[in-house]
Amino acid sequence: MGYTLQAVIAADELLRSATREVPGARVVPLGQGLSLMPMTDEVFDAVTNGSDGGDLGFWRLPGGFGTLLSQWSAAGPIAYVEAEYFGGVGEQRAAVWDAGSLALGPLDTPAKKRFSRPVSPISQALRQLGAQKSPGADEFEAVGLDRHRETDDWISSSTS
Repeated sequence: MGYTLQAVIAADELLRSATREVPGARVVPLGQGLSLMPMTDEVFDAVTNGSDGGDLGFWRLPGGFGTLLSQWSAAGPIAYVEAEYFGGVGEQRAAVWDAGSLALGPLDTPAKKRFSRPVSPISQALRQLGAQKSPGADEFEAVGLDRHRETDDWISSSTS
């Protein structure tokens, strides 16, 4: 079974405020006061400026979106994360913007390499956002990113 995720993650209030004017944006509460906005096709189209978004090494980062994330981060840290797995093998990428600039990353894991979950790129990004691991679970699991297996599945959990 696979797992895919492309999303923006931040403190709930920050993310709700930042995405208020983004057509199609849905905010989904996670644990520890964080929420995520899935990167759907509608959101991608709304936030891209048409330039190449590949300069940070992400698969699905809209062109120019790093600039918008930087602006949003004036209110607090905000992360963009991507993950793709099948059969326990895959890749993760994550970056965190804070105080108007890139503060962490972009971090990635090589293809087809298993890694220690506590140091995964997404767990590191979540730490920057204030998430803490819990007994027997890394930050990824502690905030509930294991609830759904596909980016679009988060939409049914959204509250905005």
